[in-house]
Amino acid sequence: MTITPLYASLLALFFVWLSLHVIKLRRRFQVRLGDGENNELRAAISAQANAAQYIPLALLLILMLELNQAHFLLLHLLGIMMLSGRLIHARGILKDQIPLRVKGMQLTVFTLIGGAVTNLLLLMF
Repeated sequence: MTITPLYASLLALFFVWLSLHVIKLRRRFQVRLGDGENNELRAAISAQANAAQYIPLALLLILMLELNQAHFLLLHLLGIMMLSGRLIHARGILKDQIPLRVKGMQLTVFTLIGGAVTNLLLLMF
């Protein structure tokens, strides 16, 4: 098993970056809890929270596929889609660009659907 750890590591580093960005903004705007009614901090918190919601499920689906010996190209496709989707979505949130948010969520949802459907197919056949 070598593919899931690759994407788990890359997504973890991305999540750490999002977390450090929130911390940096909290310090800059002197906000200990919440968002202090600051739109920039609110966006950073939203990007971090959104990543925390979607990344674990996608990695779990990819892991199950890898454990069931799915083709390595499928695993990489799902990993790249998830990583790309999360990066694009976060940029869309942080830069207030709706088209990027939509594209990022599309990639994320397609990753989840692809992983879920493929796992179900492997169960049936």
